[in-house]
Amino acid sequence: GDAADLLPPASISVRVKSKVYTFSMALVVICGQPCSGKSAAAACLASALCLSTSDLAVRIIDESSLHLGRNDSYKDMVVEKNLRGVLRSEVDRSVSRDSIIIVDSLNNIKGYRYELWCLARASGIRYCVLFCDTEVDHCGEWNTKRQEKGEPAYDNNIFDDLVSRFEKPDRRNRWDSPLFELFPSRDGIVESSPVIAEAVSYLTKKVDCKTRDVKILQPTIATQTDRTTEANSLYEMDKATQEVVNAIVEAQSCGLGLAMNKISLGPDLPTICLQRSVGLPELRSLRRTFIKLAGQYSLSGPPPPTDADSAKRMFVDYLNREISS
Repeated sequence: GDAADLLPPASISVRVKSKVYTFSMALVVICGQPCSGKSAAAACLASALCLSTSDLAVRIIDESSLHLGRNDSYKDMVVEKNLRGVLRSEVDRSVSRDSIIIVDSLNNIKGYRYELWCLARASGIRYCVLFCDTEVDHCGEWNTKRQEKGEPAYDNNIFDDLVSRFEKPDRRNRWDSPLFELFPSRDGIVESSPVIAEAVSYLTKKVDCKTRDVKILQPTIATQTDRTTEANSLYEMDKATQEVVNAIVEAQSCGLGLAMNKISLGPDLPTICLQRSVGLPELRSLRRTFIKLAGQYSLSGPPPPTDADSAKRMFVDYLNREISS
């Protein structure tokens, strides 16, 4: 099996000479302007963590690891929102595993950093922000040099837009704390940096009941309820959409209502309007896409509906749009 499967769970306790020490996995959010040295900082931190102990698995999640290009991911607000949803979803899948997760992206919106903090809290792990505080002029110079060398870089208009919308982290906010600050244009970025060493110490320090300088986030009733509600919502949506597909297949096989190209699911539900015959493979594909889209939307908007009728209404509306297009 995978070597990661042999590592301890996300949060375990061992008793040594009557003291209980907790080893907790962690989420690190890299934050900074475009071309501020974030990827170099992430690589240095990952290397320093691996050198500090052989018991840790470290993973960097960034756009390139998900095969997403910089300009394509930030060309407008819609794709940028989708990018944040994809990154957040990947973090959510990975954060409970036995590793330290480093999110190497702009993470420029404070509301998004709060969402990541909530994921760490729900998983009961350590959390910190590593901020590359680089002057905008230096970021622009580094971006231009990358363009000249043919390396991954931002188009000038995208770069300027991202710079103008950057929300600087503030250590007074829970989701920006603890905050470790690097100054790449002044000090460079090296593995032996005191700031990197501080972050490594915070992330790997053994914790007992008397430890005060390391905070392991604790799940609340609210976050646990949210996860239960989300699971219920996905179950209801899966069940409801399958019922709609079954109704369409049955109606088409029996020829019910097809003279008027309409299929009724009930008195309180919208009518399915078929402009043509739709096969089961296409219906399954449309259903999978709908569930995926609903899940992505819930990352930045309200959760999926928890009742079957609401899920059916949404799915029927989606089918009517897709099949008639």
